[in-house]
Amino acid sequence: MLILNSGGTFNKKYNPLNGELEISYSNGAIEEILRSADAKFDLAGVIYKDSLDMTLDDRKMLARIIAESTDDTFVIVHGTDTMHLSAEFLAEIFENRKIIFVGAMRPFEIDSVEASFNLGMAIGFAKGVVDYGVYICMSGYVMPWNKIQKNKKFGKFEVVL
Repeated sequence: MLILNSGGTFNKKYNPLNGELEISYSNGAIEEILRSADAKFDLAGVIYKDSLDMTLDDRKMLARIIAESTDDTFVIVHGTDTMHLSAEFLAEIFENRKIIFVGAMRPFEIDSVEASFNLGMAIGFAKGVVDYGVYICMSGYVMPWNKIQKNKKFGKFEVVL
């Protein structure tokens, strides 16, 4: 299993100089979660962006990394606003991979519980799932990417049928 860090709220840190939350150019949050769980997985930081800033080139980079990897299972930490777009893009390319997108509605630095829960759930699902596909793990659900969506009004993901 390979964990890919593409940024998103999950990784944001408070900058006391300008008062803003900014994407950290590190894997610190994920490394801390894995360390606390005494778990070792391959981890690569690849993009470090807010998902609203993700481009087609960024999605192609994710696809290239997945295509060139010897792994068949991937957990991608991604911002929640365009997670579905990246999931759809990868679903159109890969039929022989297990790809689980995960993120957080609040930064790990502010609320470590949600990010830790989501990542742990995504890793557990990735280790147990048999069927190839692209999934989203958020708000206590792990569903195929097209069966779950972000409800921006309530700030959580919901299953759609």
